[in-house]
Amino acid sequence: MSESILAFATSLAEQAGDLIVEKRISSSLSLSYKKDIELVTNADIAADELITQTIRKYHPDHQILSEESNPDVSTIEHVETPLWIIDPIDGTVNYAHHHSQVAISIAYVVRGKVQVAVVYCPFQAEMFTAIRQQGAWLNDQPIRCSTATQLNKALVATGFPYDKHQKLPLLMSYLENILQHCADIRRMGSAALDICWVAMGRLDAYYETVSVWDCAAAQLIAREAGAKCGHFLPVPKNEPEELHPENILISTPALYEPIKKLLLEAHIQ
Repeated sequence: MSESILAFATSLAEQAGDLIVEKRISSSLSLSYKKDIELVTNADIAADELITQTIRKYHPDHQILSEESNPDVSTIEHVETPLWIIDPIDGTVNYAHHHSQVAISIAYVVRGKVQVAVVYCPFQAEMFTAIRQQGAWLNDQPIRCSTATQLNKALVATGFPYDKHQKLPLLMSYLENILQHCADIRRMGSAALDICWVAMGRLDAYYETVSVWDCAAAQLIAREAGAKCGHFLPVPKNEPEELHPENILISTPALYEPIKKLLLEAHIQ
């Protein structure tokens, strides 16, 4: 069952990837803004439609949570019915500015736990996949997180929200504490790829608050690659921990507690 779902999700990601590449190459993009601050393109909408319509065609009884067509988390029923969590373009700002750090993210969830995950970067031809308790892969080759153990040599990624002004002091506090104790920071602009890069050792850790469609698939990939996934602040009661997208921390196992301590110290300053 999981293998067939993975094949289906991989095909969806490839089709969506072809679509967004073609739209950018053909210069047929149009840009608009949600809430006056969050960039969205016609490619986001088209990729969302392609993915969600295909899921509804082949799995009409499944639920779908998608950034563009159904972003309301409150519509999701936590029942036996499988749930698809979709981000048609993670890294829309990168996409619109012709950067390559762009991904299609697809997670297949049963009873609050991600079972199958796909994160596809079409501009780098990198397909990250995972099946729960079966491993994680990049282009069908097994991947593992780094074996980094020294905080002062750790390469850490993060990102910042569109509406950052009220949160800026706290964001800077986190950043300052990490920079003081770790080797360096990267800010690539796609949470899904940041997490996948932890999974395959290009990064040693990642922290951020995002939306569930940004991280649901990538977290399973990281976990199956041996990374430790959690939160540096408590998760609200009665919320599926794997699907809580705030205060995420993902790292090589040895660095998890030291980095969590740095972020907690910054939070209470």
